[in-house]
Amino acid sequence: MIDPKKIEIENYSYFLPEELIAKFPRTKREEARLMAYVNGEIIPSHFTELSQYLKPNDTLVLNETKVIPARLHFQKETGAEIEVFCLSPHKMEHQQAMDQRSNVRWDALIGGAKKWKEGKLFKNILISGQEIILSVEKIATDPSFVVEFEWNGGVSFSEIMQHIGELPLPPYFERKATEEDLDRYQTVFAKNEGSVAAPTAGLHFTSEVLADLELKGVKNEKLTLHVGSGTFKPVSTKTIEGHDMHAEYFDVPLDVILRLKDTSGRIIPVGTTSMRTLESIYWLGVKLIETNHSLSELHLKQWDAYELPQDITIQASFEAIINWCEMTERKRVVGSTALLMAPGYKVRVTAGLVTNFHLPQSTLILLVAALIGEKWKEVYQKAVDEKFHFLSYGDSSILIP
Repeated sequence: MIDPKKIEIENYSYFLPEELIAKFPRTKREEARLMAYVNGEIIPSHFTELSQYLKPNDTLVLNETKVIPARLHFQKETGAEIEVFCLSPHKMEHQQAMDQRSNVRWDALIGGAKKWKEGKLFKNILISGQEIILSVEKIATDPSFVVEFEWNGGVSFSEIMQHIGELPLPPYFERKATEEDLDRYQTVFAKNEGSVAAPTAGLHFTSEVLADLELKGVKNEKLTLHVGSGTFKPVSTKTIEGHDMHAEYFDVPLDVILRLKDTSGRIIPVGTTSMRTLESIYWLGVKLIETNHSLSELHLKQWDAYELPQDITIQASFEAIINWCEMTERKRVVGSTALLMAPGYKVRVTAGLVTNFHLPQSTLILLVAALIGEKWKEVYQKAVDEKFHFLSYGDSSILIP
């Protein structure tokens, strides 16, 4: 039995040629290629043929988070540029924060922080002919920055972001966002604002691809996990035990859990974010059983899944979640997860995964290896040999062990 904490990250590396890193999207979403790993076979294919690798009554689970233009630029009177990169609302749910109309606090990264010792920074904005004066002030600096925005005019913070914010692209793009990115770095089903990185496995879907899947009898369900900047955090420790896994906020309608509990087909998440959410829901159900439904909030810590009871069925876990929602009069399962899936983790809910190709020595490679074992090396080598495109704007894979 593999002990995930003892895994050495150097064993989860591969050679990724620079020219295979896609820094711009393909001309059309559906032009992406698809590497299928099904029934032990590795088959180069195309994304438009995704339905061929699925069965009637399978359920694809999509993440309908929406990337926000989270980089806001201010200028001091001295002329110094300060960038406020909004990571997540401070002690508030995402949609509530985006709907605020006079002030809101965010956890943030600050570019040029040493140049901004104290005081407020201001920015004038024109929205629908109305002049808005936006201010930002550092409220806390330990352990991370907390900033407070204030503004006049009664517009929402979402509107302010849309007018002055810059879309955050992955650091390895090494470029600023363009007009094309505003469309292509969102999925066609993006709905709930809050991510600072796209759920990239969903970028290849179009209405035509979804219609083809429906014709095949493949269902889909939607949930939300807001992708944080921690998704790009490299593993800098020799073993995984020393890596501090980032937590992310999720929101799943209770109706979705009810349908997934009763499905007779396979559940296949689109993207590591959807997989992380589904697996976390299972473990939170286990937590509820273990605590006799006494949890006040739903949060899964990094190693909880390895330490909780291992013999609870999916049905029992989901029933516990459903009962807890009924007891607390909730229609949505809202919480956060720092779950780290690595070899030694036993996948509970998901029967496969649709995902892009990930960076060497990343926690996302560990997740793939947890699902398909050592075969991940062959899949990735085949993708390199076939000159597939890698990372956020890269090609796709469907992995069904």
